[in-house]
Amino acid sequence: MQTEPLSIRAINNDNKGDIRAFVELAYRLNAHDPNWVPPLKDEVYGLLNRKKNPWFDHGKQQLFLAERGGRVVGRISAHIDTLALQQPPEQGMGPGVGNWGMLEAEEEETAAALIAKAEDWLRGEGMTRALGPISISIWDEPGLLVEGFNTPPTVMMGHNDPAYGGWIERAGYSGVQDLYTYALPIENGFPELVNRIVAMGEKSGKIRIRHVDKSRFNEEAALIMAILNNAWSDNWGFVPMTDREIAYAGKKLKPLVYEDLIRIAEVDGEPVAFMMTLPDLNEKIKDFGGSLFPFNWAKLLWWLRKPQVTKMRVPLMGVVKKLQGTRMASQLAMMLIEFIRRDAVTKYGATQGDFGWVLASNGPMVSVGEAVGGKIDRIYRIYEKTL
Repeated sequence: MQTEPLSIRAINNDNKGDIRAFVELAYRLNAHDPNWVPPLKDEVYGLLNRKKNPWFDHGKQQLFLAERGGRVVGRISAHIDTLALQQPPEQGMGPGVGNWGMLEAEEEETAAALIAKAEDWLRGEGMTRALGPISISIWDEPGLLVEGFNTPPTVMMGHNDPAYGGWIERAGYSGVQDLYTYALPIENGFPELVNRIVAMGEKSGKIRIRHVDKSRFNEEAALIMAILNNAWSDNWGFVPMTDREIAYAGKKLKPLVYEDLIRIAEVDGEPVAFMMTLPDLNEKIKDFGGSLFPFNWAKLLWWLRKPQVTKMRVPLMGVVKKLQGTRMASQLAMMLIEFIRRDAVTKYGATQGDFGWVLASNGPMVSVGEAVGGKIDRIYRIYEKTL
């Protein structure tokens, strides 16, 4: 039984003390969970920085802190993406759809009050439907972990208290879309059917699978994101990335870019597909406590020279729309996965792959995940509620 009254107040992204309290709460509440990986705090602060994060070019956000007796006990972000409002309603976003995310709370009463406060703010902005949690863009950390709490997440994936799902559902929300990650062993190769498909592609004079060229980093990043925006444009929840967001994401990811782990597929000389693979940074930073100081920065820089990891994560993959649903699309996907697998094992020591997230409604990508021997190991859920 709580004795102190609960108060919730809106905070300003420019108030350093409040932002520090907002960020630090997650580290305190999750410190007991052995599978929670503290994200680097510079990344979290950067996400909330209106001057640095180009999402704010087209997004509006309000942060809230919950307090009891002057002690911070919860937080939430309510936000609206004007580009999301312009998407077709049948794809999940569209007019009247606002979001909330970055939810952390000590107990259910606080969580319910925070969600209600976020809903009130969204209604005040003219929104009629809420989707959450999305923190803060669909390209950042969408969804709440609902299955797969027994292992740490890989790089750029979230982890939360198992109780949160029930709290959100009791606040009137129902699941609208699930996101899967697939765990797959990669040390000894893929099933024979995949090998035959890859071998046929390797004999084709039409197909070329090439490394990215890091010396032309900005050009290659723009090419990959152009394929991505085209390939994903019909997916549920899609919101296009702007040129500034592409440049910003590229700058953040550049230290984790290794030319042999990101491949582009060309057919008759035209770039039509890509696959991005990242060494699992979480394996290295898990014990950093979110900080690079005083000596963690040196440890990280040394590791980045030639990372050796157990897991590789595939966060992004796409085939242009004109090829989707064809045999060529499946063949290109298999070839990209196999070519990268070879180097991931021999050069980086990886034995496991983490493939996703994949929309549960994306049948072709679900089929690819299953074809290479993947098993769903984590499910993230996006909830909805009419306001």
